[in-house]
Amino acid sequence: MKYAAKDIDLKEYHYDLPEDRIAKFPLPERSQSKLLVYDKGHISHHSFFEIDQKLPGDSLLFFNNTRVIPARLHFYKDTGAHIEVFLLEPFAPTRDIASAMLIKKNCQWRCMVGNLKKWKPGQSLFLSLENETTLSVEVVDREEQVLQFNWDSDDPFVDILQNVGKVPLPPYIKRELAEEDKERYQTVYSEKEGAVAAPTAGLHFDASTLENTRKKGITLDHLTLHVSAGTFQPIKVENVLHHPMHYEQVEVSKSNVKNLLENEQVVAVGTTSMRTLESLYWYGVDLVLQNKTQFDVEKLRPYQQETGLPTTQQSLEAVWEHMDKNNLEKLGGLTEIFIVPGYHFKVCKGLITNYHLPGSTLILLIAAFIGEDWKKVYQQALDNDYRFLSYGDSSLLIPA
Repeated sequence: MKYAAKDIDLKEYHYDLPEDRIAKFPLPERSQSKLLVYDKGHISHHSFFEIDQKLPGDSLLFFNNTRVIPARLHFYKDTGAHIEVFLLEPFAPTRDIASAMLIKKNCQWRCMVGNLKKWKPGQSLFLSLENETTLSVEVVDREEQVLQFNWDSDDPFVDILQNVGKVPLPPYIKRELAEEDKERYQTVYSEKEGAVAAPTAGLHFDASTLENTRKKGITLDHLTLHVSAGTFQPIKVENVLHHPMHYEQVEVSKSNVKNLLENEQVVAVGTTSMRTLESLYWYGVDLVLQNKTQFDVEKLRPYQQETGLPTTQQSLEAVWEHMDKNNLEKLGGLTEIFIVPGYHFKVCKGLITNYHLPGSTLILLIAAFIGEDWKKVYQQALDNDYRFLSYGDSSLLIPA
């Protein structure tokens, strides 16, 4: 492996982010956000509704159509003790998020539980739903924080969550949930339930912006990565490559692959779309070199081999042939790909993204994409009163 602990000094990827620069609320209109354009080293400032004019005319734009589930549940014991449950990933009877959303009667999820020490073993907690359904929950594995949910109706689990769950705003938005968050913490094109955090780069697009982009002749396409809570997990280890990257479920379509084979100017809307697209390349590599048909991209897969790799075209052709041979219109998989400085991008030529936490995995990804100029971009954003993080402003990054 070509990386050693000394190769990445996390202190180099920190910057001073004043608390008042973190956007606590979204703007009234999505596309009124500011847009910084970094185009091969040149920086300019615009409004997001101008995005169609700033994208290369032959762009293929990829959106992540995951939809945030109301993953935060609040239970109260008879004593008044508050137990907060944050859903992380389905555990049983299926680990597939799409299938888990449709489960009826009972299911198990791995969770983060607040005040777990006040939840006695064997004790069930209850919530009453509007349709006279009762939801109960109990701990089946305290160490892994796996919980069993039971409910006495034929409603699918997604409807149960919509009834009693709350939108899980990021931890750095330090306020109570507002009514507007239910709509504004979703992209307008969100479709597939399963994320516990929004793909926030897409929050700036509204119907008008999307239509203007289409009118310019830019191809719009959708894939899925169900964003996990790991996106907020700070790096706490000296060697960043030891930072745990949680697997996230992805889905790409045969038409996605076709579009990629026919278009080279690929622009990812958000880091989640970018990680999905780059993971697809490495899946194709494993098909070509190992005949490995399982879509399962490990964290450090890109750093295990430097020579003898297929081209992007060859890799994507292998994916297409695999799907065609097996009559697959959709391809589901897992990725924990970790993109850090030194990574060589195989698919993405541009990125639309917000401004991320200092010293985070997402800052490392930005630095991998545009090099040391990430510091110029962030300083320009700070100097020009840009709003930061999930509800903040946007950037279009096109490296040299």
